[in-house]
Amino acid sequence: MLALLLPLVSYFIVKRYSDSALVMPPHYYPDSIINVIRNGKESSDTIWHRIPDFNLTNQLGEKISLKDISKINGNDTVNKIMVIDFFFTHCPNICPLMMRNMKRLQESITNSQTVGDKSPDFIKFISFSIDPERDSVPRLKAWANRFQINPDQWWLLTGDKKTIYNFCINDIKLGLVDGENMDTNFIHSDRFVLIDHNRNVRGYYSGLDTMSLAKLSRDIILLDLEKDPKEKSFFAGKLQLITVSLLIAMVGVGIFLYLFRKKSK
Repeated sequence: MLALLLPLVSYFIVKRYSDSALVMPPHYYPDSIINVIRNGKESSDTIWHRIPDFNLTNQLGEKISLKDISKINGNDTVNKIMVIDFFFTHCPNICPLMMRNMKRLQESITNSQTVGDKSPDFIKFISFSIDPERDSVPRLKAWANRFQINPDQWWLLTGDKKTIYNFCINDIKLGLVDGENMDTNFIHSDRFVLIDHNRNVRGYYSGLDTMSLAKLSRDIILLDLEKDPKEKSFFAGKLQLITVSLLIAMVGVGIFLYLFRKKSK
């Protein structure tokens, strides 16, 4: 009985304390709420805002879109986690500091499952220029060289100004002000934005605050561990079967012990 009960009880104890210890980053911006019926009970599902695809150019002059930010997991294509921010290379104040902090963050995230190359394959860092008219590909390349940015992990993007501003204001929900190419008149956020595997916004963090960046680093790992809500666990729908099997096994063991003691007498 102990051999049968202990693994099952241990599973539920570990699961309970694990779930309570891990506080996942929240979702932002619901698009709609739909009512569904599961097992005869009505429940609500929230459809969270999913950031749209775009077509821009990185510091290597490559045309890219969100379709290029993915990894192959078996036979499935999985979207990567993204950390994004907005900058411009003529920025006289916060942009260089944000770049250095993003660089430290990028270097702190490693892949513990990989031997040798520890570069994580589950995350992409992306910085969008809010001054694409002046931030040409050569300008971005020089900026990338200045901060020793690895293009395999971190893209600096330029391209259509309307696309970038619409993406930032309407999808990421950050404010921008174009000062007509005057360096000090561009207003942009100091926030790093965390995007999950489903392209949902999961958090905003100050790119200038150490504590906020530490929280972002922790939340990145939590999102990488987060299970797809549509993916059922091994025990899903099987608890009744496990309970019945456990009772049958207990009865069987009891009968065996009864017959064994009776035979011994």
